[in-house]
Amino acid sequence: MPRQLPSWGLTRGGGNPRLRSTTAILTSLTALAATSLVAGPAIAEPVAGPCALRRTAAHHSEGLDTWNSGYPRPARTLDAVMVFLSFPDSPPLTTPRELTADHFPATSQFFEQASYGKFRLRPHPGREWVEMPRTSTEYAIRRDWDAQRRAVYLRDALAAADPHVDFSRFDVVYFVADPDAPGVDSDATKVVNFDRPMRADGVDIRRIVTVFERHPPDRNVLAHETGHVFDLPDLYHRPTDGEGDWDTHVGDWDVMGSQFGLAPDLFGWHKWKLGWLEPHQVHCVTSGVERLTLEPLSADPVRDALGGTRLAVIRTGRGSALALEARSRTGNDHATCTEGVLVYEVRNETASGSGPVKVVDAHPETKSCWGDSVYPQLADAPVRTGESFSVPGEDVRVEVEARTAAGAWTVKVSAGSEAGE
Repeated sequence: MPRQLPSWGLTRGGGNPRLRSTTAILTSLTALAATSLVAGPAIAEPVAGPCALRRTAAHHSEGLDTWNSGYPRPARTLDAVMVFLSFPDSPPLTTPRELTADHFPATSQFFEQASYGKFRLRPHPGREWVEMPRTSTEYAIRRDWDAQRRAVYLRDALAAADPHVDFSRFDVVYFVADPDAPGVDSDATKVVNFDRPMRADGVDIRRIVTVFERHPPDRNVLAHETGHVFDLPDLYHRPTDGEGDWDTHVGDWDVMGSQFGLAPDLFGWHKWKLGWLEPHQVHCVTSGVERLTLEPLSADPVRDALGGTRLAVIRTGRGSALALEARSRTGNDHATCTEGVLVYEVRNETASGSGPVKVVDAHPETKSCWGDSVYPQLADAPVRTGESFSVPGEDVRVEVEARTAAGAWTVKVSAGSEAGE
C-alpha cells in the first residue's frame, strides 16, 4: 500500500534559520503558464520503439522518441516540498496538516497505481504557515493572471520560503496558498514555467505548482497539475468564448483531461512516454490482420500481474497514430461505468490545450452515465466485446472478439486494405 511519509518542519536543523539571498529577480520571473511554450533541451535518449512519434517543439509534445531532460522523469522516487503561504490580511482558518491531507496520500496513491509501482511521489509538507509580505488582494490572483503580478507573487513566495526550505533537496515544488484568504481564486491553480529558471540553494527551479484550491479541493486536481511537471499536456478543450464544454476531446478517460473523470487513469500513451510501460507491453500494428490480447491498462501493482500487452499503436502518418487500450473497473479506473477497448488519436505537433489526443467514439449516436460522467457523449466510447468498429477516416478496423477469464480482451485489428474486408 502507498504510504505517506511523516511530515517534517521546513526549518532546517539548529536554532535560528539561516537567511539566504534568493538569486531570482523579476528578469528570471517572466512566468509562463503551463499552456505556454518553454523549450527544453532535446536529448538523444531513446525511450520507445518504431511506432513512437517524434518529439517536436510543441509545448508538452506527445512525441516520445526522446525524453525532454528539462522535466524530471517519474521513473523513481521523487521528493516534493509543500510550502503553505498565508497573508497578513487573513489569519488562516485551516492548518497545514489539514491541507496536506486534502492532497496526500491520495495523489501519491494515484501515481503509484498508474505507474504499476514504478514511481513514488514522496511529500514533505511544512508544519507552519509562511507569511507573504503583501495582502492576498494585492496579488490579484486569477486564472488568467497578469504576468507581472504573478511574477511578484512568485518572487515574494520564494523569498519568504527561502530561509526555511532547502530547495536543493526537492524535485517538485508546491506553493499552497491559504484557501480562505479573500484574494485567493481557486480557479488559478496551475503549473508556472519560467523562461529563465529561478534559483535558490544552488539549484535551478524551472517550474512551480501554484495551488489555490478551496478546502476540500477538487478531486485529483494535484495529480493533474503534477502531470504537467512531468511534461504531460492539457487534454481538455478550452472554449475561446469561455462558454461550451471543456471535455469534448477525451471526456473521462485521462486525468490530464479532467480531474473529475470516472476513469482518470493516464492513457497508455502517457504511461509509455513516462517509462512505465516496458517495450514488450507496447505492440506495433502494421498493415494486415493481427490478433492480440490486451491486458487492462489500470492495474493494482500488488495484486495484478504486470506482463502482457497494454497498448497497441498504429501509425497513421508522420505525426499521428492511433492507440488502442483496454479500460476496465480496476485501479484508478475503478469507478468507470463502461468497459472495453478504447481507441484514440495522438498527434505530436499539437500543443497542450489544443487537442493533442482525441478519443474516437465507437458509439457516436449514444450517450451514457448521465449525472456522473464529465462528458456523457464519450462515456461509452470503448468498443465492447462482440463489437466491430471502423475508425472514421482511417483504414483501421477493430473487433473485440472475446474477454478472457482473467479479464483481458482478445482483439482483431485490421489495417490497410484488410480493414475493409
